[in-house]
Amino acid sequence: MSINRRQFNQFLLAGAAGLAFGAAGPQVAGAASETPVRGGTLNWAYYPDPSALIAINTSSGTGQAIGPKINEGLFDFDYDLNPIPLLATEWSVSEDQLRYTFKLREGVKWHDGADFTSADVAFTIFRLKEAHPRGRITYQNVTAVETPDPHTAIVVLTKPAPYLITALSSSESPIVPKHVYETFKPQEQPKLAQTIGTGPFLLKEWVPGSHLIFERNPNYWDAGKPYLDRVILRVILDPSARAAALETGEIDIGANPVPLSDIERLKANPNLVVDTTTYAYSGPQQQLFFNYENEILTKRDVRLAIAHAIDLQKLVDIALFGYAQVSPSPISTALPKWYDPSIKAREPDPKLAEKLLDKAGYPRGANGVRFKLRLAYNSFLPPSYADFIRQSLLAVGIDAEILKFDLATFLKTVYTDRAFDLVIESLSNTFDPTLGVQRAYWSKNFKIGLVFSNASHYANPEVDRLLEAAAVEPDEAKRRDLWYQFQRIIHEDVVSVDLVAAGSQIVASKKVKNFAPGAQGINNSFGQIWLSPDA
Repeated sequence: MSINRRQFNQFLLAGAAGLAFGAAGPQVAGAASETPVRGGTLNWAYYPDPSALIAINTSSGTGQAIGPKINEGLFDFDYDLNPIPLLATEWSVSEDQLRYTFKLREGVKWHDGADFTSADVAFTIFRLKEAHPRGRITYQNVTAVETPDPHTAIVVLTKPAPYLITALSSSESPIVPKHVYETFKPQEQPKLAQTIGTGPFLLKEWVPGSHLIFERNPNYWDAGKPYLDRVILRVILDPSARAAALETGEIDIGANPVPLSDIERLKANPNLVVDTTTYAYSGPQQQLFFNYENEILTKRDVRLAIAHAIDLQKLVDIALFGYAQVSPSPISTALPKWYDPSIKAREPDPKLAEKLLDKAGYPRGANGVRFKLRLAYNSFLPPSYADFIRQSLLAVGIDAEILKFDLATFLKTVYTDRAFDLVIESLSNTFDPTLGVQRAYWSKNFKIGLVFSNASHYANPEVDRLLEAAAVEPDEAKRRDLWYQFQRIIHEDVVSVDLVAAGSQIVASKKVKNFAPGAQGINNSFGQIWLSPDA
């Protein structure tokens, strides 16, 4: 049977920024009419300092952005999320939607010269099922991967998975070499010498805190690609330094590279392109989660008070310079197919927040403080999120100490040590809420050390039932109803304070062509990027 291809719903974010949730970015127009030029080095500005490079056991932005240059998925995807053959050339789905058969590309070699086979696909899917925060959900109903020959893989399910094909990208489900990865534990990332794939670039050097160097794969299966000779990822933690490097030409490209206050200035620079497209694979959503292991936060009145203390529109206008949209439900407004528009942001009301806190048994002390909380935030996010929320809570007597960490320390603090009370996260909804949303609220997805998962340690049997039913429901209307029920429970119980859908910005030199050729945006392989000598 033919694949039912998921259509990407386009709409325009309201607000001063005019931020587009849509298809191709401005850099795409005209690129196809130009002839690619071979050679050259792309200088890529990056932050934070990456601790994980391959998205086999992490859903971190570092794995999603860096990994596809090395490890490929079974498919790429165009702007409308139609699958494009990559390591799989053909696929079919049984009528009962329980068997997915993939024909694999022949003649593909791992970077160490070994053959790519169906055994690698089988190993990868079970590794993702065990160790990846979203993979635990994506592949939860996979019972077997049959490998009748080296170039056929058959994924066998106990229940349907309506999102499965779209999850098989390089940034979401990178295929890894069994003969290498079976030598270390699922929670471990490969060392430099073990970081091999089938992709267009070979990782040659990694100096933490400084840079990564990727060189062209001379044996890449897609003859003639990549066009670039080399990619140098430069770790630049200071946003002002990244902006200066882009303006001087020292850096060629970066994602979210500059303070939002600098975007308009860079748009006026004739040597740069600023792409504010939100690509279909991202589903942006930023949330404030409560640690339910803190007794104070188990009280709904306290959580509701915190929600009323935060003015979401001011968060957009002041802290984010308009480059976001209020997104008050656990499903992002960027996913209109599943987002329940009846859910509205709670009115900012500090007086009501104060009354709720008094009612909960936490009056202001002599110093005006009711209690203290530890506020962590994902280091991918601008500090302005934490600053704004701290000031909002301080106004109602809650003293939130901001915990500022590098990414590795943040992940350990929140997901292993559990040493936080509130956390501002950026858990992408991706292209489907089963993959991006379920992980944060499903009780079975709480596991010490499992990053980007159920940080709250929230558990609700009815929510679990709805999530599990939505994950296997092939009828779109019935599935939407399940997601609507879920959203209403989460919102009514104030399980989280869902903040905004903040889009991304890619800033690039005009000489960089075809940097975001599909739904993954800049999280593609860079195999199609080329540098124009005329720009």
